[in-house]
Amino acid sequence: MVTIMATATMEQKKAAAKNPNSPNRKFPLERTRNIGIAAHIDAGKTTITERVLFYTGMIHKMGEVHEGTTVTDWMEQERERGITITSAATTCSWSQKKEEGVYKIFEGVKQRINIIDTPGHVDFTAEVERSLRVLDGAIAVFDGVAGVQPQSETVWRQATKYNVPRLAFINKMDRVGADFEMSVESIHKKLGANAWPVLLPLGREGQLRGQLDVINKKAIIYSEDDQLGSTYEVTDVPNEYVDAVEKARNDLIHEVSNIDDEIAEAVLEEREVTPELLKAAIRRQTIANKFVPVIGGSALKNIGIQYLVDAVVDYLPSPLDIPPAKGQDPDTGEPIEVPTDDNGLFCSLAFKLWSDPFVGKLVFFRVYSGTLSKGDTVYNPRTNKRERISRLIQIQADKREDVETCYSGDIAAIVGIKNITTGDTLCDEDHPILLEPPSFPDPVISMAIEPKTKLDQEKMATALQRLSEEDPTFRVYTHEDTGQTIIAGMGELHLEIIRDRMFREFKVDANAGKPQIAYRETITTGAHGVGKLIKQSGGRGQYGHVEVDVRPAERSKGLVVENKIVGGIIPREYIPAVKKGIQEAVLNGVLGGYPVVDVEVDIVYGSFHEVDSSELAFKMAAIFAMKDGFKQGKPILLEPIMKVENITPEEYQGDICGDLSRRRGTINSIESRSGLAIIHAEVPLAELFGYATAIRSLSKGRSSYSMEPSHFQPVPANLVAAILDQKEAK
Repeated sequence: MVTIMATATMEQKKAAAKNPNSPNRKFPLERTRNIGIAAHIDAGKTTITERVLFYTGMIHKMGEVHEGTTVTDWMEQERERGITITSAATTCSWSQKKEEGVYKIFEGVKQRINIIDTPGHVDFTAEVERSLRVLDGAIAVFDGVAGVQPQSETVWRQATKYNVPRLAFINKMDRVGADFEMSVESIHKKLGANAWPVLLPLGREGQLRGQLDVINKKAIIYSEDDQLGSTYEVTDVPNEYVDAVEKARNDLIHEVSNIDDEIAEAVLEEREVTPELLKAAIRRQTIANKFVPVIGGSALKNIGIQYLVDAVVDYLPSPLDIPPAKGQDPDTGEPIEVPTDDNGLFCSLAFKLWSDPFVGKLVFFRVYSGTLSKGDTVYNPRTNKRERISRLIQIQADKREDVETCYSGDIAAIVGIKNITTGDTLCDEDHPILLEPPSFPDPVISMAIEPKTKLDQEKMATALQRLSEEDPTFRVYTHEDTGQTIIAGMGELHLEIIRDRMFREFKVDANAGKPQIAYRETITTGAHGVGKLIKQSGGRGQYGHVEVDVRPAERSKGLVVENKIVGGIIPREYIPAVKKGIQEAVLNGVLGGYPVVDVEVDIVYGSFHEVDSSELAFKMAAIFAMKDGFKQGKPILLEPIMKVENITPEEYQGDICGDLSRRRGTINSIESRSGLAIIHAEVPLAELFGYATAIRSLSKGRSSYSMEPSHFQPVPANLVAAILDQKEAK
């Protein structure tokens, strides 16, 4: 298979080989970092972003999440609730300070850092997914008391899926019960990561004073008089920590030598492993996704953020350090590589849509190659349409700054572009390419929604269309039987925020029904289905005859269709119509009309009529055959199961476990840590409505929990009838 390079001429190739930077850009590519901050809810992502912006001089007063004054949590709902809902992009610049006895790779050279602060709540997982798709590196943040939590695992898997190199920042080391060693161990065990400390916390809980630089064998001690954390002193390691730093450095060299030839050579030849040598190796292996540097600190107490930014510059990749973006030719399917180069042909990925109340529709995009200026025309290979760019803006959280040109490696936004969805490629019309879009999970919960007045009817349709364009995990459809408008999303909070945004941003007043579970159907045994459509009413009739074999597939396999027709029993031109009928049939099962999943289908037999057969007849016959097969295949109902983690004081453990059991939960494990019980369970989503209120009263407000979708499993036989009756009643 030939790989086509997305550079047009020999001149361009020569230019790229010399220098991929345009002479007009402020920061060269090698001094640019595109990073995301991702973690479990409440690990401190937004607080870290706020500190980074303060120390880099972008803001002059630090905001706090609990006060609703942070830069990146700019939506009203975010400030009210103290959570991040939408990923916010911001830009800053950083120059590493010269400090005696401390080696830094890019000392004194000004760097540009583009940061995306992502949500931690599982309901907004799409924001994390699409951000990681376009970033070059990430800071994974962990709570120093809790270690790896359920959503930490989810964002880690998302980063692994897109091969994003990352740093681990163990935050909240000032909290009671903070345990750095336990947190690092949980990264090893739960995430299987090759993660080792490069900056240890100096002290813990109320005694946290700074950091210990393992590579340079120095201590960074923050001034107690400076509450803003701007003043610190680099000194020799205090005597009581010398052994700990020596051991950590030896462990670090040992682990890096296992994966890096240069360090292995130095160790074998018994040469000194200098900070220069060690840092260069850590950078190489972090970019190769074989190593994760770990840093301890406390964002809230302003300890360790400057050295975290140094680590971003030292260890995370520039756009030139990552492999070229991969795509394919929309016509031939041939793979195409897009190297990062200002002199190359323009190619970018639209990763997010947003309705801005001031400037209208914004399309956030990442430029992989070439440049884009105001007045240029871009091509969308999915729609085969061209659009002229009238306005380009760079985002500073909620502030917009107009720019003339975007260069490769930049993250910016286009104003007013039409006919575009999340994941579209925007490129040069003469060299079309389709980049791989981010993938998103299916909604697990739905509810009926209706406008309060006739005046709200039209506004509601516009609002829902806009919101579903922005959010790939939010769906809107009309119920076939009742004609109701149904909205579906990732959780109760997700739908609550959608309704809140409809009211605030679009001035739509709406009533909502009770949340409904997104059940699925599947079959449990193989079966044969026959479908015939025979209509004769004078003139040309309709004739289609299809027979299929259906059987259960592995969980999460979806629908697999194979054409096993031989000898032209069904003419080749009707097979696409048969397949279309099969795809339509799985949208509504035979039990409760829920989508059918995890089914393998073979098209095995049929017949046709020379005159009366048509595509429509075969499509309908395929639907009938599938329904027949479903009925014979002993269909069952599947329900979404959530992975729940509950952290509670040990005295309430029994009550919390009892409540989970009453909710048909399965308790997988219970850990004890510093007087807390950490309960891991799997619970049907149907039983989790109102769970937050229940555990609040059971534990006098001292328990906290998080949950994320895990898998689908069969509904117990004794509950099926009640669920189907309930659906019938609606």
